[in-house]
Amino acid sequence: MQAIHQPTVQRILFPIVTILYWVSMYIYVPILSPYLSNLDYSLKFIGIVLGSYGLIQLLFRFPIGILSDTLGKRKPFIIMGMLTTTLSCLLFLIPNLWVWPLLGRAVAGICASTWVAFTIMYANQFSHEEIPKAMGQISLLTVTGQMIGMLLSGWLTDLLGASAPFIGGAAVGIAGLLLSFLLYEPEDGIKRENGMSPGLIKEVIRTKPLLRASWLSILAHGVLFITMFGFTPLKATELGASGSELTLLVLCFMLPHALAAIVATKWLIPLIGAERTILIAFVVSGLCTFGLIWSPSLPWMYATQAFNGFAQGLHLPLFLSLAIVGINPQMKATAMGLYQAIYALGMFSGPFVAGYLNKAYGIEYGFILGGILAAVAAVNVLYWLINDQKREKKARHAHGQNISS
Repeated sequence: MQAIHQPTVQRILFPIVTILYWVSMYIYVPILSPYLSNLDYSLKFIGIVLGSYGLIQLLFRFPIGILSDTLGKRKPFIIMGMLTTTLSCLLFLIPNLWVWPLLGRAVAGICASTWVAFTIMYANQFSHEEIPKAMGQISLLTVTGQMIGMLLSGWLTDLLGASAPFIGGAAVGIAGLLLSFLLYEPEDGIKRENGMSPGLIKEVIRTKPLLRASWLSILAHGVLFITMFGFTPLKATELGASGSELTLLVLCFMLPHALAAIVATKWLIPLIGAERTILIAFVVSGLCTFGLIWSPSLPWMYATQAFNGFAQGLHLPLFLSLAIVGINPQMKATAMGLYQAIYALGMFSGPFVAGYLNKAYGIEYGFILGGILAAVAAVNVLYWLINDQKREKKARHAHGQNISS
């Protein structure tokens, strides 16, 4: 299949492929922990399966970013992403052996590692000044795909059975794979005779905004993959949630999550700044995660997850833009790969540790861990915010003395 060169077609095609990518990956996420629990796997093993998704990304994302920059290509990795998401869904359908769900989630981690290529291919369509806008838009596409997939999950389970989301995910992945061959990637004009040198990689690793964004994103993804993308659906099933009620829980989380990026870009950031927006997001997210510990009913969970979804939707797009703002175009995929690899540590360690805590003491202890992670992040942001204000005040004072002298 040959790529279509028309810009108008590409402006429609890329978002469709992106949405299909996330639908296929997330269509089984809300039912994954209950599905594994119903197969009599322990909470400890479920935590390992959930954590393997992040561990694989920790290993694969940075090398994929370096290789993408070295080759100057993004499209082959997008195709690989659609292929691996399809394979991931199919592996869950193989019965009677613990290795298949573990391998299925690990392959999903390889798929998620190719997200580096999606973000940079999209960012390259915008000027340097428009990168925050671009990352907000692609974050909206991400959340849209995740929301569609997760809403389909409970409905398919109730209608066709526990294996239906995995079959549906494979079908969506195949559709996305076929469409990805039609994507057109123009030459970017960057010379790469020497590829990505160790010196350039070291320069990326030392970038301060990238490192800050990466650390905060570890904590944010730890919270996310302990809660809605981890053990929150299992908590809901313990309270008697059906497939349709899990769908409602997903909607309560994902709809505010999608709207948050728009609210942050248009109102919050211009009004109070990016740092304060991130601080508010972590405070609200932490309170809502602690709130899951004492959830007496499903309506309580719907309410806490609506606020939690909105809060987490505020800071994640900001971290994406901070990761590549000011980065040389030749090194953007490397920077994005490093950022996404580092925050994958939270995707792995959060549910992995929570799984052990849940096994030993009960499911509430995983949510305690998530709340603590959000609190640590909020303290870090507050510390940096105060220090940055002090430095700016000193700089203004020094500048005023220079003018007077």
